[in-house]
Amino acid sequence: MYILRAIAISTLLMLTLRAGSQTTDISAKDLQTYVRFLASDSLKGRKPGTPEIGVAASYIRDHFKSDGLKLMFENGFQYFEIVTDVKLGEKNKLAFDGFEGVLKKDFIPLSFSSNGNFNAPVVFVGYGFDIETDSLKWSDYKGLDVKGKWVLLFRADPDLENSDSKFIPYSDVRSKVLTAKDEGAAGILMVTPSGMEKEDKLMPLAVENNEVTSGIPILNITREVADRMLKSAGVTCDSLERSMVRAKAPKSFLTGITVNGITEVIQKREKTANVVALLEGSDPVRKNDYIVIGAHYDHLGFGGPGSGSRMPDTVAVHNGADDNASGTAMVMELAQKLGALKAKPERSIIFVAFSSEEIGLLGSKYFVNHPPVEIKKIRTMFNFDMVGRFDKEKNAISVGGTGTSVEADSLLRLFEKSLPFTVTHAPDGYGPSDHAAFYGAGIPVFYFNSGVHSDYHTPFDDADKLDYDNEKIIGDFAFNVIMAVSNLPASLVFKESGKKESAGRSGRRLKVTLGIMPDFAGTEKKGLRIDGVTKDGPADKGGMKKGDIITGINGMQVGNIYEYMSRLQKLKHGMTVNVEVIRDGKNEVLIILL
Repeated sequence: MYILRAIAISTLLMLTLRAGSQTTDISAKDLQTYVRFLASDSLKGRKPGTPEIGVAASYIRDHFKSDGLKLMFENGFQYFEIVTDVKLGEKNKLAFDGFEGVLKKDFIPLSFSSNGNFNAPVVFVGYGFDIETDSLKWSDYKGLDVKGKWVLLFRADPDLENSDSKFIPYSDVRSKVLTAKDEGAAGILMVTPSGMEKEDKLMPLAVENNEVTSGIPILNITREVADRMLKSAGVTCDSLERSMVRAKAPKSFLTGITVNGITEVIQKREKTANVVALLEGSDPVRKNDYIVIGAHYDHLGFGGPGSGSRMPDTVAVHNGADDNASGTAMVMELAQKLGALKAKPERSIIFVAFSSEEIGLLGSKYFVNHPPVEIKKIRTMFNFDMVGRFDKEKNAISVGGTGTSVEADSLLRLFEKSLPFTVTHAPDGYGPSDHAAFYGAGIPVFYFNSGVHSDYHTPFDDADKLDYDNEKIIGDFAFNVIMAVSNLPASLVFKESGKKESAGRSGRRLKVTLGIMPDFAGTEKKGLRIDGVTKDGPADKGGMKKGDIITGINGMQVGNIYEYMSRLQKLKHGMTVNVEVIRDGKNEVLIILL
């Protein structure tokens, strides 16, 4: 069957090539025009929820409209809400047995806590598990009535030293909250055990973007406060942790303490929008199948702590010319050229500029969950993210997702032959950009990227540093692949290539790993030298090599093995991190998915 498909593909592509590869004259000048506007200081870094990203959205929408495309959703805008800030209200309270906790010293509500006010008994429920599988049975709730009560529980799990622990899928905070709700708990008092973090400190009040609130109040309390609650039972957090870790068994009980707790978390929400338009296909049957061509148009605003900037201490406009005005410009140019063709693509094409990629792929996830057409009719997704800073020394670009369809490698190779650079095929469908949401929905993807550079996620990613001539060549190459996919007799055959979703939030901050063998002797003075890279680990997939010297992670300095381990403790499974390395005397930045 595959041989017959290969023959059909080759025949179709030969006809396409003979027709002049449907040359489009993708214009370097046009690309530059779009990037200069999107990456101008006046748009202030295109941060979601700001007026300036709205200006960028209107600019893209008006461009789609002028190309003769049909605007989808609300005049081209697919609106959704994001959380842009979280603040503590004045009513937060924790009191019991004459003790009154101090906010941000003794307790703090979690950012996704629901607001509530109630007085109720406290039940200690260990790690908050209710697990029953063939290989693992552990219930902290067995024989307990927690309905209408506070449950006091530990973060993490009793098997922290085991990176392959069976507890990992159940250890993240959200899973424990859901279990507590299922058991009827009215609120949660959450403690960080010393096995997870030696210092007895509270969790930060961090924005969780578009994630919904918990449905019940959640207070994070210190071990010192929890020990006050446990005193009458003659135990402490540390003694309970040691007991459960040693016995690998639950230890739950009614504390005899009643807590009066109030949670008040104020979430600031703003509207943002994907920009969406349709080019209807020319074939009466195949036009009911769809191809998505997309890129994210948001960036980091003025940067600062928690923004994702690699210079978090510098507050300045992060123009994001390469990331990702370059990809957005490519989508705009492809829309113009495909819309102008006399012989239109046979399948319909949906053009999308995604918002909120930088804060968790929120726009693409929202699009996949709320598509303008039946999701099964979307047959392929093309994603352009950072295609403007061509590295002439490497003389190569990357196309990801080549393992997500049977035909991808063959298709690309037919059009690579005339290119002045190499195309690296990366099979994984999951990755740190918007195509991941489509791959998760069982859709073949192509992810075009020209590489990371030292200006990535800094204020220095400016329009005058892009290579528009090579971006034009990438555009011509992508156009030919898009036309071929659109005009194939049958849609691409999907196949899995890599996990369909991230590793999730295990909560095991001390067990995040890049998959490297560091130089424990510390012979390198500039940073941490890598003596080995684990095959198919995060570092290997991100392009790290033996001999690289790590100098920074997410903009934070790494000078030795101790600083490296400290930085890892602040990371979570499923995160995308920027790792700065020195390779052959040159500074490079790698994007690594944990």
